[in-house]
Amino acid sequence: MRGHGEGLPGTPGSRLGAADLGAELGARATLVQFSSAFCAPCRATRRVLGEVAGMVPGVAHVEIDAEARLELVRTLDVRKTPTVLVLDAAGRVVRRATGPPRRADVIAALGEAV
Repeated sequence: MRGHGEGLPGTPGSRLGAADLGAELGARATLVQFSSAFCAPCRATRRVLGEVAGMVPGVAHVEIDAEARLELVRTLDVRKTPTVLVLDAAGRVVRRATGPPRRADVIAALGEAV
């Protein structure tokens, strides 16, 4: 998972909270997935992130319907689905990636967050 620029909303170093996501943050980290209804890679991403969240205590997986949350999508400059943000316990974005991630990459990114 490759990170992008600093300081912009949704980029490494910026912060998101439960109010932004519409869900509680994980105690240790949160995997945020932006998806759309007819996105096949989003289903694969949901499975990988769900498996990793299930394996690592304190990690939550939050899936956001990009079409239903257009304001948040615009604010975070989400341009394609799936887009995944890895947040630390405080909601700070530590990684951002597009496309379906590999499980090993998600686990490595969580290593930066916890």
